[in-house]
Amino acid sequence: MPKISIITTVYNAAATIRDCFESVQSQSCSNLEHIIIDGGSTDGTLDVIKTYKPRYDVKIVSEPDHGIYDGMNKGLNMASGDIVGILNADDIYADTDILATVAETLRDEPADACYGNLVYVRPENTDHVVRYWQAGSFSRRRFYWGWMPPHPTFFARRSTYTAHGFFNKDLGSAADYELMLRFLVVHKITAAYIPRILVKMRVGGASNSTLKSRLQANAMDRKAWKVNNLTPYPWTLHIKPLRKILQWFIKP
Repeated sequence: MPKISIITTVYNAAATIRDCFESVQSQSCSNLEHIIIDGGSTDGTLDVIKTYKPRYDVKIVSEPDHGIYDGMNKGLNMASGDIVGILNADDIYADTDILATVAETLRDEPADACYGNLVYVRPENTDHVVRYWQAGSFSRRRFYWGWMPPHPTFFARRSTYTAHGFFNKDLGSAADYELMLRFLVVHKITAAYIPRILVKMRVGGASNSTLKSRLQANAMDRKAWKVNNLTPYPWTLHIKPLRKILQWFIKP
């Protein structure tokens, strides 16, 4: 089975890093490494991590950085796996066989990447689902309609990162969107859809916490198209912010 590297960037997340760490360590996949990039936490995050005896290889770096995507790039430089995934410090895998499913998918299919569905859950109760993100099958044309895969469910071969680059830190909260746009649309890598829930994401991320932050995130999404010399359908520039505004008003 191919080796999987999971990268988690964290800063002062002592309240949730335990769940994230246990989620990775509980995976049935045997060929696995977990790379934890800490931005210099002061709330006991590292103490929480160090209380566990890991089942799989764990690499920990703790030092100041220039934000979450700088941390992700550090993790990519350290990764030794054939496949790379990103799991945020607030998120968990939906079941213990998620990484095994990813490994089997990219072993059996001639795809460069894969992704699946995601659920948003309450911060205090990860069994309480408040929104469901069904990604659906892959089509490059869907990007032009405002579609994107849920980034926490996105796994790509390390060779794809080597060939097409890491996260663009200048894109702020849209760096993950820009990376998938670059990989899937510009470089036309192939992607397989796994029709099941892969990740549980706690509500309240940096780009989703307020209406203002959502609109700012949409502006960065537009910039992601521009830096790649792409032009979305004109209505796409209205669909995405409208969707974000509606989500904000119905947030739990």
